[in-house]
Amino acid sequence: MRTKVPRWTEVEGIHFPPRLALEQCSGQPAAEYKAKVIERLLAVSGCTSSGAVSVCEPSPQSGGDGGGLRGVDLTGGMGIDFSFIAPLFNTRTYVEQREELVTAARHNFPLLGLGDAHIVHGDGVEYLHTMEPVDLIFLDPARRDAHGGKTVLIEDCEPNVAELLPLLRSKSQWLMIKLSTMLDLHQAIATLPGINEVHVFAAGGECKDLLLVFGPDAPAEPTIYCADETHSFAFTYSEENTTTPPLATAIEGFLYEPNPAIMKAGAYRTFATHYGLQKLHRNSHLYVSPAPIDDVPARSFRIERIYTFAKADLKALAADLKAEGGKANLTVRNFPASVADLRKKLKIKEGGSAYLFATTDADEKKIIIFCKKI
Repeated sequence: MRTKVPRWTEVEGIHFPPRLALEQCSGQPAAEYKAKVIERLLAVSGCTSSGAVSVCEPSPQSGGDGGGLRGVDLTGGMGIDFSFIAPLFNTRTYVEQREELVTAARHNFPLLGLGDAHIVHGDGVEYLHTMEPVDLIFLDPARRDAHGGKTVLIEDCEPNVAELLPLLRSKSQWLMIKLSTMLDLHQAIATLPGINEVHVFAAGGECKDLLLVFGPDAPAEPTIYCADETHSFAFTYSEENTTTPPLATAIEGFLYEPNPAIMKAGAYRTFATHYGLQKLHRNSHLYVSPAPIDDVPARSFRIERIYTFAKADLKALAADLKAEGGKANLTVRNFPASVADLRKKLKIKEGGSAYLFATTDADEKKIIIFCKKI
Protein backbone atom coordinates (compact mmCIF):
# COMPACT_ATOMS: atom_id res chain seq x y z
CA MET A 1 0.00 0.00 0.00
CA ARG A 2 2.95 2.37 0.52
CA THR A 3 3.69 1.85 -3.17
CA LYS A 4 0.10 1.82 -4.39
CA VAL A 5 -1.57 4.57 -2.32
CA PRO A 6 1.07 6.49 -0.31
CA ARG A 7 -1.42 9.17 0.76
CA TRP A 8 -3.41 6.59 2.71
CA THR A 9 -0.40 5.07 4.46
CA GLU A 10 0.63 8.51 5.67
CA VAL A 11 -2.57 8.65 7.76
CA GLU A 12 -2.28 7.16 11.23
CA GLY A 13 -4.80 4.44 12.05
CA ILE A 14 -6.02 3.51 8.54
CA HIS A 15 -7.54 0.03 8.37
CA PHE A 16 -6.84 -2.16 5.35
CA PRO A 17 -9.27 -4.85 4.15
CA PRO A 18 -8.47 -8.34 2.74
CA ARG A 19 -5.77 -8.79 0.12
CA LEU A 20 -8.13 -9.24 -2.86
CA ALA A 21 -9.54 -5.75 -2.28
CA LEU A 22 -6.00 -4.38 -2.17
CA GLU A 23 -5.15 -6.09 -5.47
CA GLN A 24 -8.28 -4.78 -7.19
CA CYS A 25 -8.22 -1.21 -5.91
CA SER A 26 -6.91 1.73 -7.91
CA GLY A 27 -3.46 3.07 -7.29
CA GLN A 28 -3.04 6.72 -6.30
CA PRO A 29 -1.98 8.02 -9.77
CA ALA A 30 -5.07 6.45 -11.37
CA ALA A 31 -7.36 7.80 -8.65
CA GLU A 32 -5.85 11.28 -8.98
CA TYR A 33 -6.36 11.15 -12.73
CA LYS A 34 -10.06 10.31 -12.32
CA ALA A 35 -10.44 13.27 -9.99
CA LYS A 36 -8.82 15.62 -12.54
CA VAL A 37 -11.12 14.38 -15.30
CA ILE A 38 -14.21 14.78 -13.13
CA GLU A 39 -13.14 18.26 -12.03
CA ARG A 40 -12.89 19.26 -15.70
CA LEU A 41 -16.31 17.75 -16.48
CA LEU A 42 -17.89 19.68 -13.64
CA ALA A 43 -16.28 22.87 -14.92
CA VAL A 44 -17.86 22.19 -18.31
CA SER A 45 -21.19 22.19 -16.48
CA GLY A 46 -20.42 25.58 -14.95
CA CYS A 47 -19.27 24.21 -11.59
CA THR A 48 -16.07 24.97 -9.73
CA SER A 49 -14.51 23.04 -6.89
CA SER A 50 -12.09 24.07 -4.19
CA GLY A 51 -11.28 21.44 -1.62
CA ALA A 52 -14.55 20.19 -0.16
CA VAL A 53 -16.50 23.28 -1.25
CA SER A 54 -18.17 23.32 -4.65
CA VAL A 55 -19.96 26.21 -6.28
CA CYS A 56 -22.52 25.20 -8.86
CA GLU A 57 -25.97 25.94 -10.07
CA PRO A 58 -27.57 22.48 -9.60
CA SER A 59 -28.43 20.94 -12.94
CA PRO A 60 -32.07 20.20 -13.69
CA GLN A 61 -31.15 16.54 -14.06
CA SER A 62 -29.65 16.38 -10.57
CA GLY A 63 -32.90 17.49 -9.00
CA GLY A 64 -30.76 19.91 -7.01
CA ASP A 65 -32.17 21.76 -4.01
CA GLY A 66 -29.41 24.36 -3.78
CA GLY A 67 -27.14 22.01 -1.84
CA GLY A 68 -24.36 22.03 -4.40
CA LEU A 69 -22.80 19.13 -6.26
CA ARG A 70 -23.82 15.52 -5.64
CA GLY A 71 -21.67 12.49 -6.43
CA VAL A 72 -22.33 8.79 -5.93
CA ASP A 73 -19.92 5.85 -6.11
CA LEU A 74 -22.18 2.83 -6.63
CA THR A 75 -19.36 0.28 -6.26
CA GLY A 76 -17.32 1.78 -3.43
CA GLY A 77 -14.99 -1.15 -2.77
CA MET A 78 -12.03 -0.20 -0.63
CA GLY A 79 -12.81 3.48 -1.22
CA ILE A 80 -9.56 4.57 -2.89
CA ASP A 81 -11.24 6.18 -5.90
CA PHE A 82 -14.00 7.58 -3.68
CA SER A 83 -11.49 9.26 -1.35
CA PHE A 84 -9.97 11.22 -4.26
CA ILE A 85 -13.25 12.00 -6.06
CA ALA A 86 -15.42 12.84 -3.05
CA PRO A 87 -13.78 16.21 -2.17
CA LEU A 88 -15.18 17.59 -5.45
CA PHE A 89 -18.75 17.21 -4.18
CA ASN A 90 -20.80 18.76 -1.41
CA THR A 91 -22.88 15.59 -1.00
CA ARG A 92 -20.87 12.39 -1.52
CA THR A 93 -22.30 8.89 -1.26
CA TYR A 94 -20.40 5.60 -1.05
CA VAL A 95 -22.32 2.37 -1.72
CA GLU A 96 -20.86 -1.08 -1.01
CA GLN A 97 -22.43 -4.45 -0.26
CA ARG A 98 -19.46 -6.23 1.39
CA GLU A 99 -19.68 -5.70 5.12
CA GLU A 100 -15.93 -5.76 5.83
CA LEU A 101 -15.33 -2.98 3.29
CA VAL A 102 -18.18 -0.87 4.67
CA THR A 103 -16.76 -1.29 8.17
CA ALA A 104 -13.33 -0.17 6.93
CA ALA A 105 -14.88 2.82 5.12
CA ARG A 106 -16.71 3.97 8.26
CA HIS A 107 -13.42 3.89 10.12
CA ASN A 108 -11.19 5.33 7.36
CA PHE A 109 -13.24 8.13 5.82
CA PRO A 110 -13.23 10.41 8.90
CA LEU A 111 -9.44 9.98 9.10
CA LEU A 112 -9.23 11.06 5.46
CA GLY A 113 -11.32 14.20 6.02
CA LEU A 114 -14.54 12.63 4.70
CA GLY A 115 -16.44 12.26 7.93
CA ASP A 116 -19.59 13.67 6.32
CA ALA A 117 -19.66 11.06 3.54
CA HIS A 118 -22.93 9.15 3.25
CA ILE A 119 -22.05 5.45 3.58
CA VAL A 120 -24.62 2.97 2.32
CA HIS A 121 -24.28 -0.74 3.12
CA GLY A 122 -26.22 -2.33 0.29
CA ASP A 123 -26.40 -3.32 -3.34
CA GLY A 124 -25.47 -0.55 -5.76
CA VAL A 125 -28.11 -1.52 -8.34
CA GLU A 126 -30.87 -1.51 -5.74
CA TYR A 127 -29.69 1.89 -4.53
CA LEU A 128 -29.61 3.17 -8.13
CA HIS A 129 -33.31 2.39 -8.59
CA THR A 130 -34.35 4.45 -5.56
CA MET A 131 -31.81 7.32 -5.51
CA GLU A 132 -32.49 10.87 -6.62
CA PRO A 133 -30.66 12.10 -9.76
CA VAL A 134 -27.15 13.42 -9.08
CA ASP A 135 -24.41 15.31 -10.89
CA LEU A 136 -22.08 12.32 -11.25
CA ILE A 137 -22.23 8.55 -10.85
CA PHE A 138 -19.04 6.51 -10.71
CA LEU A 139 -19.26 2.78 -11.37
CA ASP A 140 -16.50 0.16 -11.24
CA PRO A 141 -18.25 -3.16 -11.93
CA ALA A 142 -16.71 -6.38 -10.65
CA ARG A 143 -14.61 -8.13 -13.29
CA ARG A 144 -14.31 -11.56 -11.68
CA ASP A 145 -16.66 -14.49 -12.21
CA ALA A 146 -18.12 -16.81 -9.57
CA HIS A 147 -14.87 -18.82 -9.57
CA GLY A 148 -12.62 -15.79 -9.11
CA GLY A 149 -11.47 -15.71 -12.74
CA LYS A 150 -11.04 -12.37 -14.48
CA THR A 151 -13.63 -11.26 -17.04
CA VAL A 152 -13.20 -8.57 -19.68
CA LEU A 153 -16.46 -8.51 -21.64
CA ILE A 154 -18.99 -5.81 -20.73
CA GLU A 155 -21.84 -8.31 -20.50
CA ASP A 156 -19.80 -10.47 -18.08
CA CYS A 157 -19.27 -7.66 -15.56
CA GLU A 158 -21.34 -7.42 -12.41
CA PRO A 159 -23.46 -5.39 -12.67
CA ASN A 160 -24.06 -5.51 -16.43
CA VAL A 161 -23.61 -1.87 -17.41
CA ALA A 162 -25.01 -2.45 -20.91
CA GLU A 163 -28.38 -3.36 -19.40
CA LEU A 164 -28.22 -0.61 -16.77
CA LEU A 165 -27.06 2.20 -19.07
CA PRO A 166 -30.47 3.85 -19.68
CA LEU A 167 -31.17 3.95 -15.93
CA LEU A 168 -27.66 5.18 -15.12
CA ARG A 169 -28.00 7.96 -17.68
CA SER A 170 -31.40 9.00 -16.32
CA LYS A 171 -29.98 9.31 -12.80
CA SER A 172 -26.87 11.36 -13.60
CA GLN A 173 -25.67 14.35 -15.53
CA TRP A 174 -22.24 12.73 -15.87
CA LEU A 175 -21.50 9.01 -15.71
CA MET A 176 -18.01 7.49 -15.42
CA ILE A 177 -17.60 3.74 -15.84
CA LYS A 178 -14.32 1.94 -15.19
CA LEU A 179 -13.82 -1.23 -17.26
CA SER A 180 -11.07 -3.79 -17.81
CA THR A 181 -8.02 -2.51 -19.68
CA MET A 182 -8.20 -5.79 -21.62
CA LEU A 183 -11.47 -4.69 -23.20
CA ASP A 184 -11.55 -3.93 -26.92
CA LEU A 185 -12.31 -0.21 -27.28
CA HIS A 186 -14.15 -0.58 -30.56
CA GLN A 187 -16.42 -3.17 -28.95
CA ALA A 188 -17.07 -0.92 -25.95
CA ILE A 189 -18.01 2.04 -28.16
CA ALA A 190 -20.32 -0.17 -30.22
CA THR A 191 -21.92 -1.79 -27.15
CA LEU A 192 -22.46 1.36 -25.12
CA PRO A 193 -23.88 4.19 -27.26
CA GLY A 194 -23.56 7.86 -26.36
CA ILE A 195 -20.00 7.91 -25.01
CA ASN A 196 -18.56 11.43 -24.72
CA GLU A 197 -14.99 10.49 -23.80
CA VAL A 198 -12.75 7.45 -23.43
CA HIS A 199 -9.75 7.64 -21.11
CA VAL A 200 -6.89 5.16 -21.16
CA PHE A 201 -4.52 5.83 -18.26
CA ALA A 202 -1.09 4.25 -17.83
CA ALA A 203 1.39 4.37 -14.96
CA GLY A 204 4.55 2.43 -14.23
CA GLY A 205 4.74 1.14 -17.78
CA GLU A 206 1.31 -0.52 -17.89
CA CYS A 207 -2.32 0.39 -18.47
CA LYS A 208 -4.16 0.94 -15.19
CA ASP A 209 -7.58 2.30 -16.14
CA LEU A 210 -10.05 2.30 -19.00
CA LEU A 211 -12.73 4.90 -18.33
CA LEU A 212 -15.87 5.64 -20.31
CA VAL A 213 -17.54 9.01 -19.73
CA PHE A 214 -21.16 9.76 -20.62
CA GLY A 215 -22.67 13.20 -20.37
CA PRO A 216 -25.08 15.66 -21.93
CA ASP A 217 -24.90 16.30 -25.67
CA ALA A 218 -22.88 13.27 -26.72
CA PRO A 219 -20.79 13.94 -29.86
CA ALA A 220 -20.98 11.91 -33.06
CA GLU A 221 -17.95 9.99 -31.83
CA PRO A 222 -16.05 10.09 -28.54
CA THR A 223 -12.72 11.78 -27.95
CA ILE A 224 -10.13 9.28 -26.77
CA TYR A 225 -7.58 10.45 -24.22
CA CYS A 226 -4.30 8.57 -23.77
CA ALA A 227 -2.68 9.69 -20.54
CA ASP A 228 0.07 8.90 -18.10
CA GLU A 229 1.30 10.80 -15.06
CA THR A 230 2.85 13.59 -17.15
CA HIS A 231 1.21 13.53 -20.61
CA SER A 232 -2.23 13.57 -22.18
CA PHE A 233 -2.82 12.98 -25.87
CA ALA A 234 -6.29 13.11 -27.47
CA PHE A 235 -7.61 11.87 -30.80
CA THR A 236 -10.66 10.37 -32.50
CA TYR A 237 -10.90 7.23 -34.58
CA SER A 238 -11.94 9.34 -37.57
CA GLU A 239 -8.65 11.23 -37.29
CA GLU A 240 -6.75 7.98 -36.88
CA ASN A 241 -8.35 6.45 -39.97
CA THR A 242 -7.68 9.45 -42.20
CA THR A 243 -4.13 10.30 -41.10
CA THR A 244 -1.14 9.08 -43.09
CA PRO A 245 2.18 9.56 -41.27
CA PRO A 246 5.45 9.46 -43.23
CA LEU A 247 7.41 6.21 -43.23
CA ALA A 248 11.08 6.34 -42.27
CA THR A 249 13.39 6.36 -45.26
CA ALA A 250 16.45 6.27 -42.98
CA ILE A 251 16.61 4.80 -39.49
CA GLU A 252 18.86 7.18 -37.61
CA GLY A 253 18.82 9.60 -34.74
CA PHE A 254 16.23 8.72 -32.13
CA LEU A 255 13.65 5.98 -31.62
CA TYR A 256 10.38 6.24 -29.68
CA GLU A 257 8.19 3.50 -28.22
CA PRO A 258 4.75 4.96 -27.31
CA ASN A 259 3.47 4.60 -23.79
CA PRO A 260 1.02 1.75 -23.06
CA ALA A 261 -2.03 4.04 -23.12
CA ILE A 262 -1.35 5.12 -26.71
CA MET A 263 -0.70 1.53 -27.75
CA LYS A 264 -3.90 0.31 -26.07
CA ALA A 265 -6.02 3.05 -27.64
CA GLY A 266 -4.57 2.38 -31.09
CA ALA A 267 -3.38 5.94 -31.80
CA TYR A 268 -0.64 4.65 -34.08
CA ARG A 269 -0.97 7.20 -36.91
CA THR A 270 -2.16 10.28 -35.03
CA PHE A 271 0.67 9.86 -32.50
CA ALA A 272 3.21 10.08 -35.33
CA THR A 273 1.70 13.11 -37.03
CA HIS A 274 1.05 14.98 -33.77
CA TYR A 275 4.67 14.71 -32.62
CA GLY A 276 6.29 14.98 -36.06
CA LEU A 277 7.66 11.43 -36.09
CA GLN A 278 8.29 8.95 -38.88
CA LYS A 279 6.84 5.46 -38.64
CA LEU A 280 9.24 2.56 -39.13
CA HIS A 281 6.58 0.43 -40.84
CA ARG A 282 2.81 0.68 -41.06
CA ASN A 283 2.50 -2.24 -38.60
CA SER A 284 5.61 -1.83 -36.44
CA HIS A 285 4.40 0.99 -34.15
CA LEU A 286 7.92 2.23 -33.54
CA TYR A 287 8.87 5.77 -34.53
CA VAL A 288 12.02 7.70 -35.37
CA SER A 289 13.21 11.27 -35.75
CA PRO A 290 16.61 12.57 -36.91
CA ALA A 291 16.74 15.06 -34.02
CA PRO A 292 15.51 14.57 -30.44
CA ILE A 293 11.94 15.65 -29.70
CA ASP A 294 11.17 16.60 -26.12
CA ASP A 295 8.11 15.78 -24.08
CA VAL A 296 6.91 12.81 -26.12
CA PRO A 297 4.70 10.28 -24.23
CA ALA A 298 7.06 7.44 -25.08
CA ARG A 299 10.23 5.70 -24.05
CA SER A 300 13.00 7.51 -25.93
CA PHE A 301 16.24 6.00 -27.22
CA ARG A 302 19.33 7.08 -29.10
CA ILE A 303 19.91 4.82 -32.10
CA GLU A 304 23.47 3.44 -32.09
CA ARG A 305 23.54 0.82 -34.86
CA ILE A 306 21.30 -1.16 -37.22
CA TYR A 307 21.79 -4.86 -37.96
CA THR A 308 20.25 -7.12 -40.57
CA PHE A 309 20.19 -10.89 -40.22
CA ALA A 310 23.08 -11.37 -42.61
CA LYS A 311 25.92 -13.43 -41.11
CA ALA A 312 28.33 -10.48 -41.03
CA ASP A 313 25.80 -8.31 -39.18
CA LEU A 314 24.96 -11.04 -36.68
CA LYS A 315 28.68 -11.48 -36.01
CA ALA A 316 29.02 -7.73 -35.44
CA LEU A 317 26.00 -7.80 -33.12
CA ALA A 318 27.54 -10.65 -31.11
CA ALA A 319 30.75 -8.62 -30.70
CA ASP A 320 28.83 -5.52 -29.61
CA LEU A 321 26.80 -7.55 -27.12
CA LYS A 322 29.98 -9.06 -25.71
CA ALA A 323 31.13 -5.53 -24.94
CA GLU A 324 27.84 -5.10 -23.07
CA GLY A 325 28.49 -8.18 -20.96
CA GLY A 326 26.22 -10.29 -23.14
CA LYS A 327 23.18 -8.44 -21.79
CA ALA A 328 20.45 -6.44 -23.51
CA ASN A 329 16.78 -5.52 -23.10
CA LEU A 330 14.97 -7.06 -26.06
CA THR A 331 11.66 -5.92 -27.58
CA VAL A 332 9.88 -7.45 -30.56
CA ARG A 333 7.55 -5.36 -32.77
CA ASN A 334 6.09 -6.70 -36.04
CA PHE A 335 8.64 -9.51 -36.12
CA PRO A 336 8.15 -13.25 -36.79
CA ALA A 337 9.70 -14.54 -33.55
CA SER A 338 9.04 -14.20 -29.85
CA VAL A 339 11.35 -12.46 -27.40
CA ALA A 340 12.21 -15.82 -25.82
CA ASP A 341 13.07 -17.46 -29.15
CA LEU A 342 15.15 -14.54 -30.35
CA ARG A 343 16.95 -14.21 -27.04
CA LYS A 344 17.85 -17.90 -27.25
CA LYS A 345 19.02 -17.63 -30.86
CA LEU A 346 21.19 -14.58 -30.21
CA LYS A 347 22.35 -15.87 -26.79
CA ILE A 348 21.38 -12.65 -25.04
CA LYS A 349 21.00 -12.38 -21.27
CA GLU A 350 18.34 -10.03 -19.97
CA GLY A 351 19.29 -6.66 -18.52
CA GLY A 352 22.07 -4.15 -18.97
CA SER A 353 22.05 -0.72 -20.60
CA ALA A 354 21.61 -1.83 -24.22
CA TYR A 355 18.15 -1.98 -25.83
CA LEU A 356 17.47 -4.09 -28.91
CA PHE A 357 14.35 -3.70 -31.06
CA ALA A 358 13.69 -6.54 -33.49
CA THR A 359 11.29 -5.24 -36.10
CA THR A 360 10.47 -4.78 -39.78
CA ASP A 361 11.36 -1.61 -41.68
CA ALA A 362 9.44 0.16 -44.45
CA ASP A 363 11.19 -1.99 -47.08
CA GLU A 364 9.92 -5.18 -45.35
CA LYS A 365 13.44 -6.05 -44.13
CA LYS A 366 13.87 -7.75 -40.75
CA ILE A 367 16.29 -5.71 -38.66
CA ILE A 368 17.58 -5.22 -35.13
CA ILE A 369 18.01 -1.67 -33.85
CA PHE A 370 20.68 -1.24 -31.14
CA CYS A 371 19.80 1.68 -28.82
CA LYS A 372 20.69 3.35 -25.56
CA LYS A 373 17.92 4.81 -23.44
CA ILE A 374 17.81 8.58 -23.06
